[in-house]
Amino acid sequence: MSAPRPSSPDHRRGVTVLGSTGSVGVNTVDLLARDRDRFRVEALTGNRNVALLAEQARLLSARLAVVADAGCYHALKEALFGTGIEVAAGRDAVIEAASRPAEVVMASIVGAAGLAPALAAVRRGAILGLANKECLVSAGDIMVAEVARHGARILPVDSEHSAIYQVFEFENARQVRSVVLTASGGPFREMEREAMAKVSPAQAVAHPNWSMGAKISVDSATMMNKGLELIEAFHLFPVDREQIEIVVHPQSVIHGLVTYTDGSVLAQLGAPDMRTPIAVALAWPERMAAPVAKLDLAEIGRLTFEAPDEDRFPALRLARAALAAGGSAPTVLNAANEIAVHGFLAGRLGFLEIARVVEDTLAAIPTRPLETLADVADIDSAAREIAATFVSRSAPRAVSAG
Repeated sequence: MSAPRPSSPDHRRGVTVLGSTGSVGVNTVDLLARDRDRFRVEALTGNRNVALLAEQARLLSARLAVVADAGCYHALKEALFGTGIEVAAGRDAVIEAASRPAEVVMASIVGAAGLAPALAAVRRGAILGLANKECLVSAGDIMVAEVARHGARILPVDSEHSAIYQVFEFENARQVRSVVLTASGGPFREMEREAMAKVSPAQAVAHPNWSMGAKISVDSATMMNKGLELIEAFHLFPVDREQIEIVVHPQSVIHGLVTYTDGSVLAQLGAPDMRTPIAVALAWPERMAAPVAKLDLAEIGRLTFEAPDEDRFPALRLARAALAAGGSAPTVLNAANEIAVHGFLAGRLGFLEIARVVEDTLAAIPTRPLETLADVADIDSAAREIAATFVSRSAPRAVSAG
């Protein structure tokens, strides 16, 4: 699919960053600031961190800055007074920002809140740098159909999917035997479940290799992130769900692999730095410089691999079951997980109870087809309400291994 070209006399690539104040957004801003001759910034959006959003908008001379929390409008307006930068606020303004003319839209709003803005970018045929797993997990069939309908393109920004994208021979897709997502295993990879029951939010967000936001870090600790990535990979690549594999690779050096029917295995390697997959999406189909440490394999010396333990990390089993069920099941999985993780971070839920809440919510909601974004919103809302009820009634008990 061809990419849209800038319509203005400014031939720099236009970029909008949705969620610029989050972890992926901050790294995107860092790269854009290092290559001002290559990129112009159409819009930046943040949730409620007005100070950082205003600083970023000034740094990049953004045309528009949007804060999703409407109550922060006047603070942002004051912070950008005299700059000539447009200011807006509210969820509808975020969607409008995604609709403005930018060749690349970096979709890095965490959670289901990022779905409508991402779809707005797709519907005008943009290149979507997708760092939001939930877009494909909650509404994968709808998103893929809209991409095809509007001639848009999704470039994955998850390190694992970006890695696979770089070594996946789409013209030889029938010769692909499997795609392999690697997982660090998180901070509790070797911890017994009895000990995991006592871990704190502070322990769960301390990822051994990556610097990420709290929610994503907890997903890594439960390995739900890999379950979500499994569903995401199913929509990104022309493979059957049985062809998607997961392997634990604690060093986080190999980010993804593709195996072919002739026995070849192509892998993408790199330092664990999110600026690499972000740079791939920003500059595609070209490459751009990124301030990433050189990978020194001799210094690393040893790369290890192991199979994931779905007994100790049942989130993987739940995600595979949701993908197999299809329809609304992945939407329920994602919504319930968000509520459960927030409950854990707020101290209302034990670590092992996260997967239990997800499992109970999946069991409580019958699976049905999703045909419209309204269907997704209805299921997402229902799942959140039910999951919140389970969180409020939480009592410690083990999650079955299946």
